[in-house]
Amino acid sequence: MEDLRLSPLKLGSFKSSLSGRSTPRGSPTLRKVHSGRTPRREGKGSGGAVQWFRSNRLLYWLLLITLWTYLGFYVQSRWAHDDDNKVEFLRFGGKLREDVLHVEQNKRRDLVADESSHAVVDHTNIVHLGVNKRMHVTLAKKEDSTSRRSVSPRRRTRKASRSSRTRIRSTQKVRKVMETKELDEQDQELPNINVTYGKLFGPFGSLEDRILEWSPQKRSGTCDRKSDFKRLVWSRRFVLLFHELSMTGAPISMMELASELLSCGATVYAVVLSRRGGLLQELTRRRIKVVEDKGELSFKTAMKADLVIAGSAVCASWIDQYMDHHPAGGSQIAWWVMENRREYFDRAKPVLDRVKLLIFLSEVQSKQWLTWCEEDHVKLRSQPVIVPLSVNDELAFVAGVSSSLNTPTLTQETMKEKRQKLRESVRTEFGLTDKDMLVMSLSSINPGKGQLLLLESVALALEREQTQEQVAKRNQSKIIKNLNGIRKEKISLSARHRLRGSSRKMKITSPAVDNHPSVLSATGRRKLLLSGNVTQKQDLKLLLGSVGSKSNKVAYVKEMLSFLSNNGNLSNSVLWTPATTRVASLYSAADVYVTNSQGVGETFGRVTIEAMAYGLPVLGTDAGGTKEIVEHNVTGLLHPVGRAGNKVLAQNLLFLLRNPSTRLQLGSQGREIVEKMYMKQHMYKRFVDVLVKCMRP
Repeated sequence: MEDLRLSPLKLGSFKSSLSGRSTPRGSPTLRKVHSGRTPRREGKGSGGAVQWFRSNRLLYWLLLITLWTYLGFYVQSRWAHDDDNKVEFLRFGGKLREDVLHVEQNKRRDLVADESSHAVVDHTNIVHLGVNKRMHVTLAKKEDSTSRRSVSPRRRTRKASRSSRTRIRSTQKVRKVMETKELDEQDQELPNINVTYGKLFGPFGSLEDRILEWSPQKRSGTCDRKSDFKRLVWSRRFVLLFHELSMTGAPISMMELASELLSCGATVYAVVLSRRGGLLQELTRRRIKVVEDKGELSFKTAMKADLVIAGSAVCASWIDQYMDHHPAGGSQIAWWVMENRREYFDRAKPVLDRVKLLIFLSEVQSKQWLTWCEEDHVKLRSQPVIVPLSVNDELAFVAGVSSSLNTPTLTQETMKEKRQKLRESVRTEFGLTDKDMLVMSLSSINPGKGQLLLLESVALALEREQTQEQVAKRNQSKIIKNLNGIRKEKISLSARHRLRGSSRKMKITSPAVDNHPSVLSATGRRKLLLSGNVTQKQDLKLLLGSVGSKSNKVAYVKEMLSFLSNNGNLSNSVLWTPATTRVASLYSAADVYVTNSQGVGETFGRVTIEAMAYGLPVLGTDAGGTKEIVEHNVTGLLHPVGRAGNKVLAQNLLFLLRNPSTRLQLGSQGREIVEKMYMKQHMYKRFVDVLVKCMRP
């Protein structure tokens, strides 16, 4: 047994060689050392980790470099594409660089505090900031000092640090609320009360909910479960590219496409290039996921999608950056171009030949863009597809057109009755009678839409109407004088020939009065009523929108207001309405719709088919997609582009004013065309071709 005892030196040598397994398994030392499992596990675990680190040191460092590079790209992307949060990325330890602080002070110089105290409202909480004469700092600098105080002392308790972070977040939220309010105040072109243009009416969303007893807020989806569109988009991933969030045609069409994709079982992400407008809240209500970043994060989201649908020619810059980041990304992009002007083509030209497919709204637009491509030697990857817009189910439902929202209790006949009640309520608020003709034009207020030319045409129509009334009064007075002269002459003849009895039985047969009945008043005076004056006098009223839209041009709005101020009588005939997505009440109250787009005309004009769905005749320019939708003397009346069309438009307005039956006939035929060609099922049936061409392997 003494021979088996080991010296401390030998024992240490055996322990040091355990990792190499140099001791035989059957030796007593091995059994003794391995008699306890815990020491062996700890020694093996610690030794294995060190050995793994030594053998995979290169992999470890590569992992750290990758994470650091990703963090750098993320910070750079947020810096490049998010102006609101640039300052946040320049902080380190809650401190702000001196140069950035100087820039922030210059940006918010108008917020410098003086002797007074400022109250900033953040929803239900009111934060009072008291200052004195020596305190000449902005809210941004005040936030920075709060941040420095929150991280500098290490002796603070956990509760104190938590409350400090809460104050920082609340200060940041207050600053963002103030900046948002300032932007809203700057974007508001027309105040609510202004004697220059009259009154501002609407929106009528609450009135619609009360009378119709139905609200689109309760809508859960309108997908046709048996359609090919649903079969193709089910469980697919889509990225929809919005150029802005204004309440205009392109953003609203993209929003409704996203809603339809969601209701059919697809996953949808929205990339918004500019958040100007009021649709962000509506996107949130419809549960459409908005990608916060329009740079790196949006590129990664698009790479994972089955299809990227860009909704405007303005999206060219994002498409270019995306294909630089992901060269094969062009095969994922279907570009739904909704503009038809040369400047938009020049903006999109560098990337037109790299996307998978181009989608246009009308034949006129498609031919125009193909002509420009030939002139600039741009060769497209495939032949463009034409997908016109449609009337959404909500508007069709209120209009009494068959849609997926109809139920046994809310039939088409029931909705027509409710729409009539809605019409009466809105017109009462406008101050209109049943005989008045309300002409409506809803769009962003800019020169391309031709609102100023429309005002000139209405002024000309009112002037002609007033002139004709004066002429009619003069003719009426002449007829009365002639009638009195004829009567006196007949009486003198009867007295001369002693035929008084026969003179009472004589009937006046003058050509001037055959078609105009006469009535004897109580005083014995004879009055002649013209056929146009038998009924109540009709007035022409014009409703313009959309006030407050982010796409409005302030200089153009001021020019319109100046024109109204120089034509005082015209101001009494013009009404205004704000920008809104709840337009069913406006269509219900109107009698005529005007599309006065200038230049090459309206690309398609979704408001045109919406007005036709409500049975309104359309007065449109003879250009662009409008002449494809509106058939002259069948569903409406067309007039030339420019000031040359003002006289024709004025004549058309007067013609419809004097012929209510013609208005009803034109509107009825337009409604039939919408039901045959421009309903939702027609648009998504054409969209199937887009999905087949873009998503096939």
